[in-house]
Amino acid sequence: MVVADLHVHTPNSDGTLTLDRVPTVARAAGLEAVAITDHDRTHPDLDAPVSTRDGVDVIHGIELRVEAGPERLDLLGYGVEETPELRDLVKSLQNNRKERARSIVDCVESRLDVTLDIDIAPGVGRPHIARAIERSDAPLDYQDAFDELIGNGCPCYVARDIPDFETGTRVLEAACDVVGLAHPLRYDDVEHALSLAANLDAIEVHYPYGTEVDTSAVADCAAEHDLLVTGGSDAHEEELGLAGLSSEEYERFRAALSV
Repeated sequence: MVVADLHVHTPNSDGTLTLDRVPTVARAAGLEAVAITDHDRTHPDLDAPVSTRDGVDVIHGIELRVEAGPERLDLLGYGVEETPELRDLVKSLQNNRKERARSIVDCVESRLDVTLDIDIAPGVGRPHIARAIERSDAPLDYQDAFDELIGNGCPCYVARDIPDFETGTRVLEAACDVVGLAHPLRYDDVEHALSLAANLDAIEVHYPYGTEVDTSAVADCAAEHDLLVTGGSDAHEEELGLAGLSSEEYERFRAALSV
């Protein structure tokens, strides 16, 4: 039984579940705990590493993309207490996100002869642009927007600046109680990703990959290197508990948080 969903996004990045709705949605899913892990951004309304809201543990986290040799990986930091270095990194990443979004929007509008209704604000990402494309006069839905225009290698794709693995890890370790690797089986070079996870505190073992995916290599990595097990739905909407920690797993994870 899942009691903790440790991978949840809000409108602070590219999710739709607002922070004030988290306890209600979490309780409806039978959860005791939720971690807010917005992309490249801490949540401004979470002022403690862990807080209790209407009986639900809300863990302040962050999902940080890093450059790691052959590909880009996502790190999850939990129990955030912001440091000046983390604040500076987040500010730089968000400025770059806005510049990138403007470039993508300009390309889409020029290519399709449409006007996109989108707010280029901190936290903006390609999902926001895809939703704006779907709302526009363009004959494309959300997935089409990625497949034909803004996905990797597509005509309007623009890469963004990200820190390298060593820098990202160092900054997160100074600001977070636990740093782990997100969804290791989503990367092209799984073996390389797992080798890097060995240097972290945790690894995301539970993730909604699908029923046909063998996750034993991830569990084996956690056991071999004595890593904390994490897991979550990677929720971008209001459906929590699709994956996460059991009561025993959450108890061990919770003990690693300083508050």
